[in-house]
Amino acid sequence: MKHARRFVAGTLAAGALALSLTGCGDSADTSGRLGRTTQETETGAKDPKGADATKPSAPVTPAPGGAGDEAYRKWGLTAPLAYAPKPAQKPQIPKAAPGKVPVIDRIPVPAGEKVVFLTFDDGAEKDPEFLKMAADLKLPISMFLTHSVASSDYGHFEKLRDNGSGSTINNHTLTHPNLRTLSFAAQKKEICGQQDHLQQRFGTRPPLFRPPFGNYNDDTLRAASECGVSSLVLWRVSMQINNFQYAEGSALYPGDIILAHFRGPSELKGTTETQMTTRMLQRIQEQGYRIGRLEDYL
Repeated sequence: MKHARRFVAGTLAAGALALSLTGCGDSADTSGRLGRTTQETETGAKDPKGADATKPSAPVTPAPGGAGDEAYRKWGLTAPLAYAPKPAQKPQIPKAAPGKVPVIDRIPVPAGEKVVFLTFDDGAEKDPEFLKMAADLKLPISMFLTHSVASSDYGHFEKLRDNGSGSTINNHTLTHPNLRTLSFAAQKKEICGQQDHLQQRFGTRPPLFRPPFGNYNDDTLRAASECGVSSLVLWRVSMQINNFQYAEGSALYPGDIILAHFRGPSELKGTTETQMTTRMLQRIQEQGYRIGRLEDYL
């Protein structure tokens, strides 16, 4: 409880971004809401201070099942993406208090293990070119879908899930409200309602949940648990139109969860979803990181 109170205080201090119909922020700031900014995460992992997190690691061969040799050039990259294989053993995530779910904003990987994780929120943009890009590059994406914007074409996200990359579909509420402003019953309706929709449409009840804007309280943690969620997932880094916005520092850290959004030119000032994603992947490569599948570590 002590850690949860400290996390909520940090989240409150960060302030909330404006609501929008298409996702977690406006067209100039697609971050949604940055995660925790103090040195200790809710998972108990600490930032690798003293280590040079920006120093590129040795060249890494893409994991089996990764992108084809030429796919990276097709999508504007100068080198193949490096993928992290499934770990032999999952990291230890501290258990939540009884009746609540744990809050995770960074995966506690060893300091030298330069791996980050891709997550995309909302579901307003349904660009067929992005489907081709994700399939060609075999991007392992953890999707957090909001029913009010994604349900007009859930088939789009089903294609993304089933492209051989190991991508997954998770819960981002029915209507994208600020959950901290709602009662327990209203929060439970938002979370369980989307669990029900996703189970009916895709056949499984998602284990992961992300609260809109990163805003949550104890009622959220209880409601998520009662709705069958196993973890509440936040982030430490968000992709803007051209570059990353960091919750702390000016570089990626091992285990960072990266937030992006399913958005198009009207929200990205003329930039397409594929262009934004290419820039995000370039930034990951420039810092010498591999891409992991979030669910392999949880």
